[in-house]
This record gives sequence, C-alpha cells and structure tokens, in this order.
Amino acid sequence: MEKLNCFIDGAWVEGTAGKWTRDVNPADSDDVIAEATVATRDDAVRAVEAASRAYGAWRAKTAPERARILARVSELAKARIDALAAIMTREEGKTLREARGEILKGLNLIDFYVGEGWRLGGKTTPSEMPSTFTYTIRQPLGVAALITPWNFPWAIPCWKVAPALVAGNTVILKPASATPKMAVELVRLFEEAGLPPGVLNLVLGSGGTVGDALVTHKAVRAVSFTGSNDVGTKLHAVATARQARCTCEMGGKNPAVVLADADLALATEGIVQGAFGSTGQRCTATSRVVVDRRVARELTDRLVERTRALKVGNGAHPTTDIGPVVDDAQLKTVLHYIGVAKEDGAKLLQGGTRLADGSHAKGHFVAPTIFGDVTPSMRIAREEVFGPVLAILAVDSFDEAVSVANAVDYGLTSAIYASDPGAIMRFIERSEVGIVHVNSPTVGGEAQLPFGGSKATGTGWREMSEEGIHFFTEPKTVYFDYTGTKRDTNIY
Repeated sequence: MEKLNCFIDGAWVEGTAGKWTRDVNPADSDDVIAEATVATRDDAVRAVEAASRAYGAWRAKTAPERARILARVSELAKARIDALAAIMTREEGKTLREARGEILKGLNLIDFYVGEGWRLGGKTTPSEMPSTFTYTIRQPLGVAALITPWNFPWAIPCWKVAPALVAGNTVILKPASATPKMAVELVRLFEEAGLPPGVLNLVLGSGGTVGDALVTHKAVRAVSFTGSNDVGTKLHAVATARQARCTCEMGGKNPAVVLADADLALATEGIVQGAFGSTGQRCTATSRVVVDRRVARELTDRLVERTRALKVGNGAHPTTDIGPVVDDAQLKTVLHYIGVAKEDGAKLLQGGTRLADGSHAKGHFVAPTIFGDVTPSMRIAREEVFGPVLAILAVDSFDEAVSVANAVDYGLTSAIYASDPGAIMRFIERSEVGIVHVNSPTVGGEAQLPFGGSKATGTGWREMSEEGIHFFTEPKTVYFDYTGTKRDTNIY
C-alpha cells in the first residue's frame, strides 16, 4: 500500500496526527489506491515557516530562472501523460479521455507561465515633471496558500502553483482530501525538477484544520481557493479581515440559451457534453437549458435520446462516456437534489436513479438525469448540484430567456445557441457571467484567457492568463528624477 506524505521544507514527512485516510477508486470501493497521512495545524504552521524561510532566496532569483524550473516540470510531465491520466481516472473517476485532456490543459498552463517568466514586467509612462522617468514593476506578495478541489486535481493546482512560483512567491498547496495522489504526483515533479526546499510545500488534511491554519496565519499574504460557495465565503471573510489578498472561485449554475433559430443538432451535442462530461462535476457544467418554447419539444426529445445513448461505467474502460461521482458524500448530494426536483414538481424525463447493479455495484454511479417542466423558482433551477443533472426551462421571448438565465446567484459561464448575430451580441452584453460561449458548450478554458465569474461565483479576481500573475504580484510605481535638481514637486 502506497503511503502519501506531506512535503515540507524539501522532505516527505508524515502528518503528526498519527492517522491515515484511504484513497479509494470511486468506480470500485475494493480498489484502495493509497493511504494519505493526516496533517495537523502544527504541520501547516511548519509549512508556512518553511515557505517564509525560502522566500528571500526564491524572490531574489530572476523570473526567467524561476520559469526554467517550471519548464523542466513540463518536460518531465510530458513524458508521463498517460501514466498521470491513468492515476487521475483511478482516483477521481473521470474517463481516460477526460483525464488525459486535463493533464494536457495543466501542461498548457505551466507552459504559458514559463513564458510569463520572460514577460513579467510593468509599463513606462510619461511624467508631468521634467527629467523624470516613471515606470511600474511587479513584485511578489510573499507566502501563498493554495486550496484546491477534487474535480480538477491536476489542472487547478497547475494554474495556481505556476503563476505563484514564477512571480516569486513561495507556496503551500492544500489539495482536496478526496484526491491527494494527484497533488503528490505534481509536487514530486517539482522536486525532481530541482525546486529549492521550502519553495513549494504540500499539506494533506482537512480544510477545517489545515485550511483554517493557512488562512489565519499572519505570514500568509495570499490565499487562492477553489471550492464551494459556503466555504469560500467564510474563508474570504477571514483572509481579507487581516488584509491578506484572497481570490475565491466558487461554482456556477450555468445556462445554455437556445433560441428558435439555433442549429438544434449542434445545441444537443454541446449541451450533452457540457452537462454530463466529467459526470457534471465541473463549476462550468451546463446545468440549465433555457429554450424558446417553439423548439422546446424538439430539443428536449433530442437531448433525452442522446443522453440515453451514453454509457456509464468505470472511466478506465475505453467505451465509458460517464464515470462515477467522486465519493459517497457527493453521491448522496446528487440523489438528494433529484428527490427535491421531483418534490418541487419537475418532470423526470431521463435517469434519476443510482446505478448499483452488476459492474456498477461497487461504485458511486448515477444515471445522467434530465428534468423538464422546470420553473425558475425551483431549487433544481437555482442551486448547484455538481453532478449529471440537467434542468430544462421553456421561455416565450429573448428578453425572458436573458432574465431566466440571469436569475441565479452565480455568474460563471453561459452559452447561447442561435444564428441571429444581433441576438447573440445582445446576449453577450446582458449575460451576467465572466465567460460567454457562442454556439459551443459552457465548459472549457484556455491558458491565455482569464477564467472566473461574477456574483456568488467569485470575488473579482480572475485566474489563468496574465491575470493569474497579477493576483500574485503587487505593482510598484517608480518616479526617477535623473537630474537630481531641486524642484517644486507640488504639481497638483
């Protein structure tokens, strides 16, 4: 049985709780992948202290020097893509195709931030004063705590760790308890690439213990969190109360709007991919379809037919379309929301059950589920399920479609399927989200583009692209009088 340890100050160490948790394959409860150590608050503090000691020397390196270590990580990982994907499928449950795609996305992000090591700079502007050179530079914040979820156990750590390190910060990574193995694999790559001790630390344990210790520690100057709205809202309040910089990405209730002139075949494929890919366990997943009533029946029939053809099973099998949900707790949450939708009067059109026979008997499998006759006031139309559940809402006009699409607390992504460019542009302007997709699914993101949302989804900062570097750096403005001549500087 593999033992997964914490990584503190360049050494792999057991947590001082003296306990271990089982890392279990969600497709097969008999398949125990590893046992993960349990860190305590004291372990988290030791990691912060190690990061603090390492900060001065790491910051003193040039940005290209720091970037070269990331380039080495990327080189090492590219030789192990299939092995890493197999680990992810076994630990998190997504299909091998999806897992491989996530590994590649993480590598794209690392490669992008390698390039940022040569672009990390400010700007020059003319001064109102003569013989004065004015410019800005960007400098690291210090120690950064990164708290990541289980649904993207490789890509999200990559898009947080890479910009933090390139910018000159030192890091403590606290991954989700459900997916410790992928975090260990990532940190091992940084160790192999020659990252100095203390620059990147890993603590395994509960959010209530380890996460709280990191968020409240006065030496932690930046906190980056991805997870639930309840946890993120409380975490943000604690971190910002002591004036630490904090960003939280906290989910979505993403609509796909389908107008009467849409290509329904294209919309069907995009919605099914967005709703049921990665078992619906994506903050960008399509959870609502807002469709013009004139084409609602046809689109619904197409969606049900296409969804019934999906194969649910172990993600390691090449014919599987949808893997299990990540664990028993998430399974119970999904089944709870299916029950709530029925009680609220939504019409079950497809799925709605746990799959527990035959090859599904030892896993956390749910049939992909579609509800019709959904109204905006129903909980299934307002609350994040984080599973393979789709709600269909029919509307009578473009304005009603926009209103219904916006009538939730979240604002991460949206999609519109339509042909009229005027309607598409009006939707882009009025959609209350951070990311809009046109004639494509609500899911996905690219390294060079900002990622994040508005309203209850996030706290204003964006991740990925150069925005990721901006979060982990502080701009400094410089006024350089290169003559040394005494003058009146009261120019206001």
